[in-house]
Amino acid sequence: MFDIQEELKKLPRSPGVYIHHDSRDEIIYIGKAKNLKNRVSQYFQGSRSRSPKIEKMVSQIAYFEYIVTDSEVEALILENNLIKENRPRYNTMLKDDKTYPYIKLTISEDFPRLILTRKVKKDKEKYYGPYPSAFAVRDSINLLNNVYRLRDCSRNLPRDIGKERPCLNYHIGKCCAPCTGEVSKEDYAEKIAKTRRFLEGNSKELLNYIKAEMKKASDAMEYEEAGKWKELLASALTVSSNQKVEYAPGEERDVLGLAVEGFDAIMQVFFIRGGKLLDREHFYLTPAPGDTPKDIVNSFIKQYYSGTPFLPGEILLPTDVEEKDEIEEWLKQKAGHKVSLLTPQKGKKEKMVELAEKNAKLVLEQDREKVKREEMRTKGAVTEISKMLGINYAKRIESYDISNISGYLSVGSMVVFEDGKAKKNDYRKFRIKTVIGPDDYSSMAEVLARRFEHEEWTRPDMLLIDGGKGQVNAVLEALGEKLGEIPVCGMVKDDHHRTRGLFYRNQEYEMDRSKEPFKLITRIQDETHRFAIEYHRQLRSKGQVKSVLDEIPGIGPKRRLALIRHFKSIEAIKEATAEQIAEVPGMNMKAAEAVVLALSGDMGKPPLAPSEKS
Repeated sequence: MFDIQEELKKLPRSPGVYIHHDSRDEIIYIGKAKNLKNRVSQYFQGSRSRSPKIEKMVSQIAYFEYIVTDSEVEALILENNLIKENRPRYNTMLKDDKTYPYIKLTISEDFPRLILTRKVKKDKEKYYGPYPSAFAVRDSINLLNNVYRLRDCSRNLPRDIGKERPCLNYHIGKCCAPCTGEVSKEDYAEKIAKTRRFLEGNSKELLNYIKAEMKKASDAMEYEEAGKWKELLASALTVSSNQKVEYAPGEERDVLGLAVEGFDAIMQVFFIRGGKLLDREHFYLTPAPGDTPKDIVNSFIKQYYSGTPFLPGEILLPTDVEEKDEIEEWLKQKAGHKVSLLTPQKGKKEKMVELAEKNAKLVLEQDREKVKREEMRTKGAVTEISKMLGINYAKRIESYDISNISGYLSVGSMVVFEDGKAKKNDYRKFRIKTVIGPDDYSSMAEVLARRFEHEEWTRPDMLLIDGGKGQVNAVLEALGEKLGEIPVCGMVKDDHHRTRGLFYRNQEYEMDRSKEPFKLITRIQDETHRFAIEYHRQLRSKGQVKSVLDEIPGIGPKRRLALIRHFKSIEAIKEATAEQIAEVPGMNMKAAEAVVLALSGDMGKPPLAPSEKS
């Protein structure tokens, strides 16, 4: 038994991270402290006034753990890593876990290239970004490569000059081919200088160059060439459109704007590079109950900037934050230069924050209905299904299906949905080992028995079985106490093989086809079936599936082919008598009886398949 008061006495007065658990061993909150003893003890001092959020959290704490660190900055880094890994319900969570793309210019090479990358390394190369999407990066790279005819190959130049013929890009006019030696290092460097000026915000030079080339081709009545330059001009205008808002030269800063409504929050980030607003991006957050804007901003900074490789010199905030000094020191260590957190109160910087906040509110208003619809088709649908069946909220639903080819090579699939969304990392597939023939009931029982051998896997809140009363009862009979209180439901189909409803506790629950609960069950059932079929195809593609006849003693390739030609299908062979089978050319009564015995399911175990993921 964990005695909280006794454990509080053992806490060190050191910096570190503390972890609160509830009675189900789930992590519900992770925090950092300059002094672990003082900070953790505050949660359990009844005389202190606490927010409703903290009050509710404390009431659920069953025990706590802690990790001592050497400094507050180390504690901050560890706290952030643990929050991202465990996603506790009382910590504000950044929903988006994006790694943004950058353009890397390989200036360490004699003939540099432009490359899309998502990692900024401390090397000799030049990085530009972040960009909101890989499409934006590719558009910029394609534009610059086409205009200045830069190389995009990985040849080692000048070492490999003249060793190979130039590639297709040279022949279609998209590369100046420094690999041929026709372009000097100095001429190529001039192209790179122009490329850098564009990436640093000077779009006029490139636009003027394209216009001049287009006019030159037009004047020479080379209209096809002029058309190409016209297309490049349209592309250049699109790519450079994000560079039209200008600020003081040399500014490198991010501007944060926050909008909050209930349990929805949006953080808008403006990326200012080289004094220009290059791009903007918004992020969805899930505030914990009772979180203030200050709490949300604090959490966002730690989660977002732990994952982005580029850090500007300034980050403008809509509200001041706690731990400002520690966060700045952490960012400084990460960036290799000073990073200031500023909360402007007047002037141009304050207006920038206001603009970011205005954009955040617009995004929140526009997306509110979309978020609600998504909520209804996922969590809302799970809530309705749980109410209909009279069970607790089924956060984790596991769904199972059996698939086989005429009883041979039976496989089982397990898919997982959490809060109404597919969790593909938890999917599992099973090759049936103990069941002979097309016995879906026994196969399902085997799959579930093997699944519950894995105690380390998260226990489900509901099991969905593809089938009705027979399949459900087979699972209940086979597993018994292993299931405990986990509800087992069958996904019942109508005469047209379409989902009709759920079978639970010997009662069928019909569902409205137009409602989200029915649509969710259908999605789960379709996904379960798809995953099983995909496993079958995978095995067949590896040449592991031929025919159930292959495993019958005395039936070789010639007899197998003769049987299939005569009866047309395995099902027809199953329905035939030994005498009918013996009449097939090349067969005799002994071989016919072996076929009948095998297809009746009385043979020994089939050969074991290669090990499967289970």
